[in-house]
Parts: sequence; structure tokens; C-alpha cells
Amino acid sequence: MNKISLTRRAFITSASAFGLVGASGLALPYYSRASQRPAFTHGVQSGDVDATSGMVWTRTDRPARVMYEVSTTESFADATRLAPLDTSPASDYTVKRLLTDLASDQDIFYRMTAADLSDINAVSEPIVGRFRTAPASKRDVRFAWSGDTAGQGWGIDETGMKTYSTIAKHTPDFFLHSGDTIYADGAMKDEVDLPSGGKWKNVVMIDGKRKVAETLDEYRDQWKYNMMDKHVLGLSAICPTFYQWDDHEVLNNWSDSKNLTADNRYTEKSIHVLSARAARAFHEMTTIRYEPSEPGRVYRRIAYGPLLDVFFLDMRSYRGPNGPDMEETLTPKSRMLGEQQTKWLKRELANSKATWKIIAADMPLGLIVWDDAAKKAGAEAVSNGDNGAPKGRELEFADLLRYIKNAGITNTVWLTADVHYTAAHYYNPDKAKFQDFNPFWEFVSGPIHAGTFGPNDFDMTFGPELKFIKAPTAEQGQNLPPSAGLQFFGLVDISGATEQLTVRLMDRDDNELYKVTLDPVRSA
Repeated sequence: MNKISLTRRAFITSASAFGLVGASGLALPYYSRASQRPAFTHGVQSGDVDATSGMVWTRTDRPARVMYEVSTTESFADATRLAPLDTSPASDYTVKRLLTDLASDQDIFYRMTAADLSDINAVSEPIVGRFRTAPASKRDVRFAWSGDTAGQGWGIDETGMKTYSTIAKHTPDFFLHSGDTIYADGAMKDEVDLPSGGKWKNVVMIDGKRKVAETLDEYRDQWKYNMMDKHVLGLSAICPTFYQWDDHEVLNNWSDSKNLTADNRYTEKSIHVLSARAARAFHEMTTIRYEPSEPGRVYRRIAYGPLLDVFFLDMRSYRGPNGPDMEETLTPKSRMLGEQQTKWLKRELANSKATWKIIAADMPLGLIVWDDAAKKAGAEAVSNGDNGAPKGRELEFADLLRYIKNAGITNTVWLTADVHYTAAHYYNPDKAKFQDFNPFWEFVSGPIHAGTFGPNDFDMTFGPELKFIKAPTAEQGQNLPPSAGLQFFGLVDISGATEQLTVRLMDRDDNELYKVTLDPVRSA
């Protein structure tokens, strides 16, 4: 990869300096630290990096003036100082900015210090991070993806969210988080009884995780909790994260039809109020870029050099209500992406000059995900379980797949999470009820730190073939804790020399479960 990495020692030294890591190695709540100087409370993040720019993020414990230095060397010998930015209660003391005018394929080191706005001479210890900009020419590219963080009551135990550190060992150019980045509807307990005996102990807890999130501050707390884990902090300091969202950033299976009347966990019954608060917290707490034409937008394209474009879908914000999903015509009710996002995706795919087009979807195409799992009723994802010609949301994706074929768009690969197990799917028009598309691969990974479930059944509308699966057995049951070892991530390597794309499905102990190499289709 020919990269310069911020050393683990340098990171641990920095983290210890501002109180993020305790004797156990687990991140400590910032409010347990007494200090007259400002402090950075939840580490640093970078994200949405391309060839000339990248986002950086941090949070302070009080109103503060954050000063920035940017360098191409770890020693900061050639540091450039940027204009400072202030934090305030309005954004919960978070601050993020876009670093611009960067050289391509360059290691970028950033350092921040914070001065108390009430006493400008009270200055924090520095905090540091690094990322590498995308290349302008062909070189090897590696990235990881997964989803589902801190779900089903499985929080930070003595081991912590280990899969993040396993990913870091592979020094990816970036980490793609496929959604369910938090579990705002997942209240936690201090201890959970394990079916096999013994107890799972959430050794790090905050009040905001003891109930479902309803207020803006409670949604923010979900993010802050995850960033109290040492493994999350470590990966964030050395690797950009590219975020998308799914349902648990708000609550399970949310759409406009979500009815909370009978859900006694919620005093706020409006899904529109809750989703607005959740969206604000999502944008405050992540490195996603700001889109002036539609503030709060999640779908976007990130160009990562001549070999790779990543297209991030938002399969949640524009969907019609969850229901039977059996409409025979495409209407706003039967859409998932919405008309505007679909037009954008077609246009951006057609304009892409990259060899590989990764479509980052927060839900799988051909797996049945029921809105009501107990009754096996209602469509939560794309497939409706009918196994026939496209209906409901399938109509929108049939139209998209047909367009990709007719426009001559090649080398599309779909990556997703959501279902809490790992799998490789090959969509074969010869096996499909709808056949007007070119075959393609979809890879599923996750959870990164949550309960393990599955497997889900196929809907054969788009002809998925199962090439690999790792999921709980019937004997193991469902909602396995992270300690059971069935936590997953994927690695994607693109060769600068051959332009081949290799996908590896991995577990949290770094075992390679499945590997496939795809040859690019060359344009005529």
C-alpha cells in the first residue's frame, strides 16, 4: 500500500493525554475527568476523503476555539495553520470542517488544540489523526466495510468492539459503514444473561443508553457512547470512515407509516419529529459532507481515483410507507430511493469513468426482510417475498438494473449489511423472474458489534444465487453476542496493475471465510 501510518504508540500517547483511555484500555467517560483546561471528549474522525480534500471532526467538553494544523509529515515540520473554529452548545460542542487543496495520494496528518472561550489562555492537550487522500493515478486500493454497531443490548464489554481493531490491522484506505451506525432504539442494561450461562457485562454505560432515544441529546448520546470504545477511537484516528444510515439511527424499520401509539417506550409518538432529531445528530456526529443543494442529504458519490467510485444510497429517507409492497405501477408509495435520488444515481453511474462502481446499499436487494418478522408480513427491504415479476419497491430497482444494462455501465458491485450475517450473492438473470439486467455480485457483511441473526430467505425476482454464507446455525439460535465470534467485516482490494477486484469476507478474529476475485469488463 506504500502508506505512512500514524503509529499505535503515537495514538495511545495522544489518547492518554486527553483522558480517553483508562487503565483497562477502555475509553472513559469524559465527565469523570476534572480539569481546568478544555479537553477533546470523543477522539477524532476523518471521512468523505477524495483526491484533494477530506472532512475532519472532533468534540470538546465546553465552548472552545479549536485550532487546526495540517501537515504531510507526522512530525508536523511542514504544518499549515488554518483559521480556528468555535464549538458551542448548539451543536453539542462538535465541530467538523473540510480540509481542501490537498495533494493526491498523500498522507495527511492533522492536529487540533482547543482554547476555552471563557479563558483563551486555557489550552487543551493536542489531539492528532491521519488519513491518505485518494490517488490521481492507478495504484492499489483497499477498503473495508461492515455495519450494525452496538445493537441488541450488546455494548462495550471488557473486550470492547474488537472488530474495529481487526479492521485497522489491514490499514484500509477507508472504512465504509453501511448503516445502523447506532441503535437509537436499543436500550441497554448493565448485565445480560447469556443462554450458555454466565453474563455479558456492559462495563461502559451512560444514562443515554438506558432508554430509547427521543430527544436530540439522547440521539447524540448514542453516538457518544460508541466513541467511548478504544477500538472505535483507534480506527477513527488512522482511517477515514464513509457513513451511510439505515433504520436504527432513528428506530427499527422506520418509514412514514411507523405507528408508535402502542409502543410504551416512546412518549414522543411522531416519527417525523424523531427522524428529524436523529438526522441532525447523524450529521453533527459524523464526517459526512454538507450538501448545500439539500442540507441533510445522505446519498452521494465519492470519487476515489481512476479505479473506484463509491455511490452511497439512502434507502430510508425517501421511501414510501412499509406495507405489503405489491403495487404493480411505480408511484411515490412504491418507491424506496425516490425519483430524485434514482435520477441522480443513473446520471452519476453513466458519467463515472472509474473502473469499478461500488454501490453502497444499506439494505440487500434479494433477501426478504419482513416489516413484521413474527407474522412474516410487510416489506421492510426491497424484496416483497412474492418470488414473481417485480412489484412494489422491486419496480424501482428493476428499472435501475435495466438502465445499467442498456446504458452499457459495467463493473458494478453492491455492498451492504443490515441482516447481521455475512454472505456472497450472485444475481443471475437466467435464474430470475425479471431478466432484463446484466449479472452482478452483492456482498453482505456485519454485524461489526451487535447480535448475530439469520439467515434470511431469498426472493427470486432478481435471481440471487448463494455463493457463501456464515450465519448462526439452528442449534446456536438467534441474537448471538459478539463474544460468540460471529462478527463480520469485508475487505475489498483493487489492484493498480491488473484492475482486478478481490473481495474477502472476514470475521472479528481475522479469519478469512471467503474470497473471490473479479475481472473488470473492458469497455469496447
